[in-house]
Amino acid sequence: MAGAKGPSTGAAGGNLHESLLNSVGTDIVTGDLAPGTVIRAEELRVRYEVSLSVVREVVRVLESLGMVKPIRRLGLVILSMEEWTILDPLVVRWRMAATPALQLRSLTELRVAIEPQAAYLAAIHASADVAEEIMRLAARMRASGSKGDVEAVLEVDIAYHRAVLRAGSNELFASFDTVVAEILRGRTHAGLMPKFPHPDALQWHFDVADAIGNGDPERAHAAMTKMMDRAFTEMEDAWEGQPRLKTY
Repeated sequence: MAGAKGPSTGAAGGNLHESLLNSVGTDIVTGDLAPGTVIRAEELRVRYEVSLSVVREVVRVLESLGMVKPIRRLGLVILSMEEWTILDPLVVRWRMAATPALQLRSLTELRVAIEPQAAYLAAIHASADVAEEIMRLAARMRASGSKGDVEAVLEVDIAYHRAVLRAGSNELFASFDTVVAEILRGRTHAGLMPKFPHPDALQWHFDVADAIGNGDPERAHAAMTKMMDRAFTEMEDAWEGQPRLKTY
């Protein structure tokens, strides 16, 4: 981990934990800590000027994410990407910061596959209260978008997609909401979100909400597909020419 910088020794314990976790996690996803590398807890303690208890807490998190494997009398072995809990929001965030183009491509392709079906299920299973909330969020997004308030649009867009993903009573789709939040934040912070959302995109948010409220799954699926296709088109220049990862 050449060049790694330790956190300030005056930082609070929680900040020390977060700083070390982000530093080591980032080093793993960038390959600075390559698969098969062995590091020791004592090395981390000295390098980052933290207590051994903080190191142990961080190791427990990284182990739970499938990124390291403690081996007795050897140390911490860095594991390959195939072992990671790759859709955990922390891993998504680290990968987004390290290779935003590749991560956005993979995640956007996943959104294209998942969110239209989530909208379809929402139109079948959403309660009247949930459907009304989704419509209110679509209206808030239009209001924020008309002001060019990118951060406000981001937060209401996260809430909108979270509501749709959860409305279909599918626990796996519902759990995808944290990943979508990281995708939207990463896209915004990478400067890939327009200051003023396209009118079509805003209308499709309304169309999905209206279809959910009226129990029309086919129309909800079609409108969300248009939304996802546009999101993909708006970003595909960012990853043009980038090689695809081998997963076989």
